[in-house]
Amino acid sequence: MHQRLDEIQQLLDTLGKSHPDEVGAFVNFMGKAEAGPALSLKQKELVNVALSVAAQCEWCIALHVKNALNAGASRDELVEAGFLAVLMHGGPALMYLTPLLDAVNEFSTGATPN
Repeated sequence: MHQRLDEIQQLLDTLGKSHPDEVGAFVNFMGKAEAGPALSLKQKELVNVALSVAAQCEWCIALHVKNALNAGASRDELVEAGFLAVLMHGGPALMYLTPLLDAVNEFSTGATPN
């Protein structure tokens, strides 16, 4: 899963050089969308984890599981968020709990989950 995080950074670096306006707009939008005060950072990242599983995006799963752990999410909270994605997305989302568990296991070292 660390490789997925590296691939995200490589993609943003590459596209940032060739398409700086588009990448900049996306990064700006992401910052604005995540800046609202109603949800805690942990809650936002748990939502992002569920959406990542439903969207079947291994890169997103890696990024948001790591961020959720860093924000204090527990393994149980992450798996529960994954099951909510399965509820809404069905069997294909269930299979994407595999990279979710891989990310939780890989990134849990050094994290401080609740």
